[in-house]
Amino acid sequence: MAKATLTISSKNYSSWSLRGWLLAKFAGLEFEEVVTAPDDPSARAELLLLSSSILVPCLRHEGATVWDTLAIGEYLNEIMPHAGLLPEGRIQRAHCRSISGEIHSGFTTLRSSLPVNLKGHFPGFKIWSRAQADIDRVCTIWADCLGKSGGPFLFGERRTMADAMYAPVVTRFMTYDVKLDPVLAAYASTIMAMPEMLEWIEAAKAEPADVEELEVEY
Repeated sequence: MAKATLTISSKNYSSWSLRGWLLAKFAGLEFEEVVTAPDDPSARAELLLLSSSILVPCLRHEGATVWDTLAIGEYLNEIMPHAGLLPEGRIQRAHCRSISGEIHSGFTTLRSSLPVNLKGHFPGFKIWSRAQADIDRVCTIWADCLGKSGGPFLFGERRTMADAMYAPVVTRFMTYDVKLDPVLAAYASTIMAMPEMLEWIEAAKAEPADVEELEVEY
């Protein structure tokens, strides 16, 4: 029996659930999933960006309860340091924490304008100028990291916390047909091809419930 549980919500719509789940998978933590139905009021508030405090995902492990995604990443790095959720070098660790914190607390227009929807695909989607500014900033972050590390992940050969934090953005770019230059497109393809992502997406597509508010073409 797994020593840990991870509470998540919709695999099709929840960017935060995907982040926490990937962090646990990257760390190699054995855990059981506890799924909150999308029609649960707290889950809907999270998915529709109506909640002032995001309590999903929530990791419970050996007496500890951790519900903030960055806190989950830091906790997993603490208990499983050899998993490499943070890079080895001091400067790289600081950079990884900084860009992870940036996506954690910012990019609100990107979140609201391009909600995660793994079942959806909207070619030619019209992107608002403020959302485009968020997209441009993400691309700058990725290009800087990949230029310094050489890829294929943001900090080199190993997946880190940053790759988990930006994975939902990759899915948004795929869903809404955001054009990327070849280097960034290759990174996006690398993320989408990870076995963990393929497992998550397969489960997302099998979800029976739809959240009508997130199915609207803006």
